[in-house]
Amino acid sequence: MDLIQEYNEKFNFFKEITGEAMLVHRKYHSGLLESAYEAALKYLLELKGYKVERQVFLPIYWDDVQLDQTYRMDLVVNNDIILELKTVKFVDKEHRRQLFNYMHLTHIPYGMIINFGSDSLFSEWYHRDQMTGEIEKVKLL
Repeated sequence: MDLIQEYNEKFNFFKEITGEAMLVHRKYHSGLLESAYEAALKYLLELKGYKVERQVFLPIYWDDVQLDQTYRMDLVVNNDIILELKTVKFVDKEHRRQLFNYMHLTHIPYGMIINFGSDSLFSEWYHRDQMTGEIEKVKLL
């Protein structure tokens, strides 16, 4: 197997998840609440054999003290992929920053932004390097 094929195989799950999101978008189009797309995508991913948790609480800490503040991640797939769903006209820097913060706080290595809010589905894929903590956009070759 050559390096390009090996790279693409490593991130194939991004394509699979995006494919399921496309099915949801084709059926529901844009205009629904985020929670509708979230429920449908969770259902379809579970049919494919993924373990999916919805509205996962993310506590915030100051050193070792848990603060009276939590966030909620839309979907967490197989305990190693955060799906941040949006229903906005355009995905902007603050939407990406939200996903990146979740990835840093949890040390989860993969993240996706999926936007159901426009006429065509939009998704971006990210990988967090476990050694450096840097987050890079994934593009299949």
